[in-house]
Amino acid sequence: MRRVSAPAPSPPALRRPPVTKVWAESPLQLLSAFEAHHAGLLGHGTEVVLRSGVDPLVATAAEVERLGPHEGLAGLHAGSRVPVPAGTGTLVIGDAFSGTVQRRLLTLRAQGLIIADDGLATIHLLELLAAPDPRPLVRARAQPTVARQALGLAAATRLRALGRAGRVIVFTALPVPADLRAAVTAHGVRIVGHDFPWLRSRPAGPPPPERQVVLGSSLVANGLVHRERYLEWVSDLAAAEPIAYRPHRRELPADLAELRRNPRIAVAEPGPPVEVCLRGLTREHRVVSLPSTALTSLRLVLRGNGTTIQGVTVPAEWWTDQADAGLREHLSLFLDGLETAR
Repeated sequence: MRRVSAPAPSPPALRRPPVTKVWAESPLQLLSAFEAHHAGLLGHGTEVVLRSGVDPLVATAAEVERLGPHEGLAGLHAGSRVPVPAGTGTLVIGDAFSGTVQRRLLTLRAQGLIIADDGLATIHLLELLAAPDPRPLVRARAQPTVARQALGLAAATRLRALGRAGRVIVFTALPVPADLRAAVTAHGVRIVGHDFPWLRSRPAGPPPPERQVVLGSSLVANGLVHRERYLEWVSDLAAAEPIAYRPHRRELPADLAELRRNPRIAVAEPGPPVEVCLRGLTREHRVVSLPSTALTSLRLVLRGNGTTIQGVTVPAEWWTDQADAGLREHLSLFLDGLETAR
């Protein structure tokens, strides 16, 4: 009787490695995601999805790609929906207060969640996460509907559950007070700091010819500072010395048109964030700005350049009724300890 040999075992099925999905809605979120990738938090197979219709985001993506290389980056393209990581992949977001993002969090089955810097909102998020009980994830000064409040509370509950499971990282270059850090980490959320090592390692372009650089502010567009006071302040700076003005992405076109009428103010076109555009500043330059997270990030990016970075306190009479004491206290975080970058 002929012996029939057993069939050879089939080779094990090839498993796709976990894929990280990045959902970027602002230039700073995108830049923070690339720094997280450089820090080794995202792994190989990272796909970056840019929110459609945000022109400065497209310009930032083009510049960041040009500054490469980016090993392990699987692709970068525009999209209209928060992506879903495959299998046990990781989702990277920036705006945890977005309703679209929050609805995705409620169905998230990924292994991990990384929240990248998105300006002052990052500190507000950490304060909500530090609370003893879940507090709705709604923007500061927002007046949410009942439905929006409910979604924010559900997202907060889900986010805290992910934190307790050790699956949440907040990746930030901002100064986090020690007591706030301790309260957040007590809920299982890991805070990872950085100082833009990838961006600092890339060659910088030429600086603007003007020695004085003013960072535009969103405080007027957000209704927090009186428009006339702000425009007068910028004009006074230009009267003393010509300035290169870097607009904030949310500044109103009418305000920028007013500034452009002054021949001593060179208003730059919208593009990549100042952390990217102003890396070539030297010790001959001076950066002036009202309170902004960009002051903190530029201090880190320009470390070693000798550039003077001056944060200017907002005079009391500039504030509108919408600027409460809590907001002013938050903004003071980005004025403390500013000095010449070394």
